[in-house]
Amino acid sequence: MPMSSSNVAVRLLYVLLGMILLGITHDGVSEADAPYLYVLGTAQDAGFPQAGCYQSHCMRGWNDADKRIFATSLAMIDTSKRKKYLFEATPNFPEQLYMLEQQAPASDGFSLEGIFITHAHMGHYSGLMYLGREVMGSEQVPVYLMPKMAHFIRNNGPWSQLVDLNNIVLMPLADKTSIIFDSFSITPFLVPHRDEFSETVGFLIQGNNKTALFIPDINKWSRWNKDIAEEIKKVDYALIDATFYGQGELPGRDMSKIPHPLVTETMTLLTRLPKVERNKVWFIHMNHTNPLLDTSSDETNFVESQGFNIARTGMRFPL
Repeated sequence: MPMSSSNVAVRLLYVLLGMILLGITHDGVSEADAPYLYVLGTAQDAGFPQAGCYQSHCMRGWNDADKRIFATSLAMIDTSKRKKYLFEATPNFPEQLYMLEQQAPASDGFSLEGIFITHAHMGHYSGLMYLGREVMGSEQVPVYLMPKMAHFIRNNGPWSQLVDLNNIVLMPLADKTSIIFDSFSITPFLVPHRDEFSETVGFLIQGNNKTALFIPDINKWSRWNKDIAEEIKKVDYALIDATFYGQGELPGRDMSKIPHPLVTETMTLLTRLPKVERNKVWFIHMNHTNPLLDTSSDETNFVESQGFNIARTGMRFPL
Protein backbone atom coordinates (compact mmCIF):
# COMPACT_ATOMS: atom_id res chain seq x y z
CA MET A 1 0.00 0.00 0.00
CA PRO A 2 1.64 3.28 -1.03
CA MET A 3 1.86 5.92 1.68
CA SER A 4 0.35 9.29 0.88
CA SER A 5 2.06 12.50 1.89
CA SER A 6 -0.49 13.04 4.67
CA ASN A 7 0.09 9.54 6.03
CA VAL A 8 3.84 10.10 6.07
CA ALA A 9 3.31 13.46 7.79
CA VAL A 10 1.26 11.83 10.57
CA ARG A 11 3.93 9.21 11.17
CA LEU A 12 6.65 11.85 11.24
CA LEU A 13 4.60 13.78 13.78
CA TYR A 14 4.51 10.73 16.07
CA VAL A 15 8.27 10.38 15.73
CA LEU A 16 8.82 14.04 16.63
CA LEU A 17 6.42 13.83 19.57
CA GLY A 18 8.28 10.76 20.85
CA MET A 19 11.57 12.63 20.67
CA ILE A 20 10.13 15.61 22.56
CA LEU A 21 8.36 13.56 25.23
CA LEU A 22 11.08 10.98 25.80
CA GLY A 23 14.12 13.23 25.37
CA ILE A 24 17.41 11.60 26.24
CA THR A 25 18.11 8.24 27.78
CA HIS A 26 18.96 7.74 31.44
CA ASP A 27 22.72 7.78 31.02
CA GLY A 28 22.68 10.98 28.98
CA VAL A 29 23.15 9.31 25.59
CA SER A 30 21.10 11.11 22.95
CA GLU A 31 18.13 9.27 21.52
CA ALA A 32 19.78 9.27 18.10
CA ASP A 33 22.56 7.04 19.44
CA ALA A 34 20.38 4.63 21.47
CA PRO A 35 18.59 1.56 20.11
CA TYR A 36 14.87 2.05 19.86
CA LEU A 37 11.62 0.24 19.16
CA TYR A 38 9.68 1.43 16.13
CA VAL A 39 5.98 0.64 15.75
CA LEU A 40 5.10 -0.87 12.36
CA GLY A 41 1.48 -1.76 13.07
CA THR A 42 -1.06 -1.83 15.88
CA ALA A 43 -4.07 -3.81 14.60
CA GLN A 44 -5.10 -7.37 15.39
CA ASP A 45 -3.87 -10.16 13.09
CA ALA A 46 -6.16 -9.27 10.16
CA GLY A 47 -5.31 -5.57 10.12
CA PHE A 48 -7.77 -2.73 9.59
CA PRO A 49 -10.08 -2.77 7.74
CA GLN A 50 -10.58 -6.50 8.01
CA ALA A 51 -11.25 -8.73 5.01
CA GLY A 52 -14.98 -9.18 4.44
CA CYS A 53 -15.98 -6.35 6.77
CA TYR A 54 -18.10 -3.71 5.05
CA GLN A 55 -19.69 -2.17 8.10
CA SER A 56 -19.39 1.57 8.63
CA HIS A 57 -16.33 1.34 10.87
CA CYS A 58 -14.45 -0.70 8.26
CA MET A 59 -15.62 1.47 5.39
CA ARG A 60 -13.55 4.30 6.85
CA GLY A 61 -10.51 2.25 5.94
CA TRP A 62 -11.73 0.98 2.57
CA ASN A 63 -12.62 4.52 1.48
CA ASP A 64 -9.51 6.23 2.83
CA ALA A 65 -6.12 4.52 2.52
CA ASP A 66 -4.68 6.84 5.18
CA LYS A 67 -6.94 5.19 7.77
CA ARG A 68 -5.70 1.65 7.11
CA ILE A 69 -3.64 0.06 9.85
CA PHE A 70 -1.26 -2.87 9.60
CA ALA A 71 -1.19 -5.87 11.93
CA THR A 72 0.84 -5.49 15.11
CA SER A 73 4.59 -5.52 14.64
CA LEU A 74 7.59 -3.79 16.17
CA ALA A 75 11.08 -3.21 14.87
CA MET A 76 14.19 -2.96 17.00
CA ILE A 77 16.69 -0.57 15.41
CA ASP A 78 20.24 -0.49 16.76
CA THR A 79 21.61 2.70 15.25
CA SER A 80 25.16 2.42 16.54
CA LYS A 81 25.60 -1.18 15.32
CA ARG A 82 23.65 -0.69 12.08
CA LYS A 83 21.36 -3.65 12.79
CA LYS A 84 17.60 -4.11 12.73
CA TYR A 85 15.23 -6.78 14.01
CA LEU A 86 11.52 -7.53 13.71
CA PHE A 87 8.97 -8.68 16.25
CA GLU A 88 6.30 -10.67 14.37
CA ALA A 89 6.06 -11.46 10.67
CA THR A 90 2.56 -10.29 9.79
CA PRO A 91 0.44 -10.54 6.62
CA ASN A 92 1.57 -6.93 6.04
CA PHE A 93 5.23 -8.00 5.92
CA PRO A 94 6.00 -6.37 2.53
CA GLU A 95 4.70 -2.95 3.58
CA GLN A 96 6.24 -3.17 7.02
CA LEU A 97 9.60 -4.24 5.63
CA TYR A 98 9.46 -1.18 3.38
CA MET A 99 8.66 1.05 6.36
CA LEU A 100 11.62 -0.44 8.19
CA GLU A 101 13.81 0.15 5.15
CA GLN A 102 12.83 3.81 5.18
CA GLN A 103 13.68 4.06 8.86
CA ALA A 104 16.90 2.01 8.74
CA PRO A 105 17.99 1.63 5.08
CA ALA A 106 20.30 -1.05 3.81
CA SER A 107 22.08 1.69 1.86
CA ASP A 108 23.17 3.10 5.24
CA GLY A 109 24.52 -0.28 6.29
CA PHE A 110 21.52 -1.58 8.25
CA SER A 111 21.06 -5.34 7.99
CA LEU A 112 18.08 -7.44 9.08
CA GLU A 113 19.57 -9.61 11.81
CA GLY A 114 16.54 -11.54 13.01
CA ILE A 115 12.80 -11.96 13.47
CA PHE A 116 11.18 -12.82 16.80
CA ILE A 117 7.82 -14.65 16.72
CA THR A 118 5.38 -14.85 19.64
CA HIS A 119 3.12 -17.70 18.44
CA ALA A 120 1.45 -19.57 15.59
CA HIS A 121 -1.56 -17.38 14.85
CA MET A 122 -1.78 -15.94 11.35
CA GLY A 123 -1.01 -12.33 12.20
CA HIS A 124 2.25 -13.22 13.90
CA TYR A 125 4.12 -15.62 11.60
CA SER A 126 2.43 -15.85 8.17
CA GLY A 127 4.60 -13.05 6.76
CA LEU A 128 7.54 -15.46 6.81
CA MET A 129 6.27 -16.69 3.44
CA TYR A 130 7.69 -13.58 1.78
CA LEU A 131 11.21 -14.78 2.65
CA GLY A 132 10.74 -17.82 0.37
CA ARG A 133 11.98 -18.41 -3.15
CA GLU A 134 8.73 -17.19 -4.71
CA VAL A 135 9.48 -13.70 -3.39
CA MET A 136 12.69 -12.59 -1.65
CA GLY A 137 14.65 -15.84 -1.73
CA SER A 138 16.35 -14.78 1.49
CA GLU A 139 19.46 -16.46 2.80
CA GLN A 140 19.61 -17.70 6.39
CA VAL A 141 17.51 -15.03 8.08
CA PRO A 142 17.55 -15.90 11.82
CA VAL A 143 14.02 -16.56 13.10
CA TYR A 144 13.77 -16.85 16.88
CA LEU A 145 11.15 -19.36 18.04
CA MET A 146 10.04 -21.31 21.08
CA PRO A 147 10.31 -25.15 20.81
CA LYS A 148 6.72 -25.95 19.77
CA MET A 149 6.69 -23.04 17.35
CA ALA A 150 9.95 -24.27 15.80
CA HIS A 151 8.51 -27.78 15.49
CA PHE A 152 5.44 -26.35 13.75
CA ILE A 153 7.56 -24.45 11.21
CA ARG A 154 9.95 -27.33 10.61
CA ASN A 155 7.25 -29.97 10.09
CA ASN A 156 4.49 -28.18 8.19
CA GLY A 157 4.47 -26.92 4.61
CA PRO A 158 4.97 -24.44 3.15
CA TRP A 159 7.00 -23.20 6.15
CA SER A 160 9.26 -26.26 6.15
CA GLN A 161 10.50 -25.25 2.69
CA LEU A 162 11.90 -22.05 4.16
CA VAL A 163 14.06 -24.23 6.42
CA ASP A 164 14.96 -26.77 3.72
CA LEU A 165 16.10 -24.04 1.32
CA ASN A 166 17.97 -22.13 4.04
CA ASN A 167 15.80 -19.05 3.55
CA ILE A 168 15.57 -18.97 7.35
CA VAL A 169 17.55 -20.41 10.23
CA LEU A 170 15.57 -21.45 13.29
CA MET A 171 17.05 -19.95 16.44
CA PRO A 172 15.89 -21.52 19.73
CA LEU A 173 14.22 -19.57 22.48
CA ALA A 174 13.55 -20.77 26.03
CA ASP A 175 11.20 -19.47 28.68
CA LYS A 176 12.82 -16.71 30.77
CA THR A 177 16.19 -17.19 29.05
CA SER A 178 17.69 -13.98 27.65
CA ILE A 179 19.23 -13.56 24.21
CA ILE A 180 22.04 -11.01 24.57
CA PHE A 181 22.88 -8.64 21.72
CA ASP A 182 25.32 -5.73 21.49
CA SER A 183 23.12 -3.01 22.97
CA PHE A 184 20.08 -4.85 24.29
CA SER A 185 18.69 -8.21 25.37
CA ILE A 186 15.42 -10.01 24.64
CA THR A 187 13.80 -12.40 27.09
CA PRO A 188 10.78 -14.51 26.11
CA PHE A 189 8.26 -15.58 28.75
CA LEU A 190 5.28 -17.89 28.44
CA VAL A 191 1.76 -16.46 28.63
CA PRO A 192 -1.62 -18.24 28.50
CA HIS A 193 -3.35 -18.12 25.11
CA ARG A 194 -5.13 -20.35 22.61
CA ASP A 195 -2.15 -22.58 21.87
CA GLU A 196 -3.52 -24.77 19.08
CA PHE A 197 -0.17 -25.07 17.26
CA SER A 198 2.46 -23.55 19.51
CA GLU A 199 3.11 -21.99 22.87
CA THR A 200 2.67 -18.20 23.19
CA VAL A 201 5.21 -15.77 24.60
CA GLY A 202 5.61 -12.14 25.37
CA PHE A 203 8.99 -10.41 25.25
CA LEU A 204 10.94 -8.34 27.75
CA ILE A 205 13.18 -6.04 25.71
CA GLN A 206 15.98 -4.45 27.73
CA GLY A 207 18.25 -1.69 26.51
CA ASN A 208 21.08 -0.06 28.43
CA ASN A 209 18.72 2.64 29.67
CA LYS A 210 15.11 1.55 29.34
CA THR A 211 13.02 -1.61 29.22
CA ALA A 212 9.87 -2.56 27.31
CA LEU A 213 7.26 -5.26 27.87
CA PHE A 214 5.58 -6.58 24.70
CA ILE A 215 2.50 -8.79 25.16
CA PRO A 216 0.35 -8.54 22.01
CA ASP A 217 -1.74 -11.65 22.80
CA ILE A 218 -2.79 -13.12 26.14
CA ASN A 219 -5.87 -14.58 27.80
CA LYS A 220 -7.42 -12.81 30.79
CA TRP A 221 -4.82 -11.36 33.15
CA SER A 222 -6.18 -13.57 35.93
CA ARG A 223 -5.05 -16.66 33.99
CA TRP A 224 -1.41 -15.54 34.02
CA ASN A 225 0.83 -16.48 36.91
CA LYS A 226 2.09 -12.90 37.06
CA ASP A 227 0.49 -9.68 38.30
CA ILE A 228 0.40 -7.34 35.32
CA ALA A 229 0.38 -4.30 37.62
CA GLU A 230 3.62 -5.45 39.24
CA GLU A 231 5.19 -6.23 35.87
CA ILE A 232 4.39 -2.73 34.63
CA LYS A 233 6.23 -1.25 37.62
CA LYS A 234 9.43 -3.01 36.48
CA VAL A 235 9.54 -1.47 32.99
CA ASP A 236 9.46 1.87 31.19
CA TYR A 237 6.98 0.85 28.48
CA ALA A 238 4.28 -1.84 28.48
CA LEU A 239 2.83 -2.56 25.03
CA ILE A 240 -0.05 -4.87 25.94
CA ASP A 241 -3.02 -6.70 24.45
CA ALA A 242 -5.96 -4.43 23.57
CA THR A 243 -7.73 -6.73 21.12
CA PHE A 244 -11.20 -5.77 22.32
CA TYR A 245 -12.31 -2.59 24.04
CA GLY A 246 -15.44 -3.84 25.82
CA GLN A 247 -18.25 -6.35 26.10
CA GLY A 248 -20.64 -6.76 23.18
CA GLU A 249 -18.03 -5.80 20.62
CA LEU A 250 -18.74 -8.91 18.56
CA PRO A 251 -22.54 -9.19 18.24
CA GLY A 252 -23.70 -12.78 17.95
CA ARG A 253 -20.42 -14.27 19.19
CA ASP A 254 -19.56 -15.65 22.59
CA MET A 255 -16.61 -13.47 23.60
CA SER A 256 -15.72 -15.84 26.45
CA LYS A 257 -14.34 -18.14 23.75
CA ILE A 258 -11.92 -15.36 22.76
CA PRO A 259 -10.74 -14.49 26.28
CA HIS A 260 -8.50 -11.49 25.66
CA PRO A 261 -8.43 -8.95 28.50
CA LEU A 262 -10.83 -6.17 27.55
CA VAL A 263 -9.34 -2.68 27.60
CA THR A 264 -12.03 -1.69 30.09
CA GLU A 265 -11.03 -4.60 32.34
CA THR A 266 -7.34 -3.74 32.11
CA MET A 267 -7.97 -0.12 33.01
CA THR A 268 -10.09 -1.15 36.00
CA LEU A 269 -7.39 -3.57 37.12
CA LEU A 270 -4.74 -0.85 36.91
CA THR A 271 -6.68 2.07 38.41
CA ARG A 272 -4.89 1.56 41.71
CA LEU A 273 -1.58 2.42 40.05
CA PRO A 274 -0.40 6.03 40.26
CA LYS A 275 -0.61 7.96 37.01
CA VAL A 276 3.15 7.71 36.43
CA GLU A 277 2.76 3.91 36.25
CA ARG A 278 -0.43 3.98 34.17
CA ASN A 279 1.37 6.24 31.73
CA LYS A 280 3.73 3.37 30.90
CA VAL A 281 0.87 1.43 29.30
CA TRP A 282 0.52 1.52 25.52
CA PHE A 283 -2.47 -0.44 24.25
CA ILE A 284 -1.73 -2.40 21.06
CA HIS A 285 -3.11 -5.27 18.89
CA MET A 286 -6.61 -3.83 18.35
CA ASN A 287 -9.34 -5.72 16.52
CA HIS A 288 -11.08 -3.99 13.62
CA THR A 289 -14.09 -3.46 15.93
CA ASN A 290 -12.03 -1.67 18.59
CA PRO A 291 -12.91 2.06 18.74
CA LEU A 292 -9.36 2.84 19.90
CA LEU A 293 -8.27 2.47 16.28
CA ASP A 294 -10.08 5.75 15.69
CA THR A 295 -7.87 8.51 17.08
CA SER A 296 -10.88 10.81 17.54
CA SER A 297 -13.30 8.37 19.20
CA ASP A 298 -14.84 9.00 22.63
CA GLU A 299 -13.20 5.79 23.84
CA THR A 300 -9.77 7.01 22.75
CA ASN A 301 -10.28 10.28 24.58
CA PHE A 302 -11.46 8.44 27.71
CA VAL A 303 -8.51 6.02 27.77
CA GLU A 304 -6.04 8.88 27.44
CA SER A 305 -7.85 10.91 30.11
CA GLN A 306 -7.25 8.04 32.54
CA GLY A 307 -3.50 8.28 32.03
CA PHE A 308 -3.10 5.38 29.58
CA ASN A 309 -1.71 5.52 26.03
CA ILE A 310 -2.57 3.97 22.68
CA ALA A 311 0.22 2.81 20.39
CA ARG A 312 0.18 4.26 16.87
CA THR A 313 2.18 3.37 13.78
CA GLY A 314 5.42 5.34 13.56
CA MET A 315 5.99 5.80 17.28
CA ARG A 316 9.51 5.37 18.67
CA PHE A 317 10.48 4.05 22.10
CA PRO A 318 14.16 4.65 22.89
CA LEU A 319 15.90 2.01 24.97
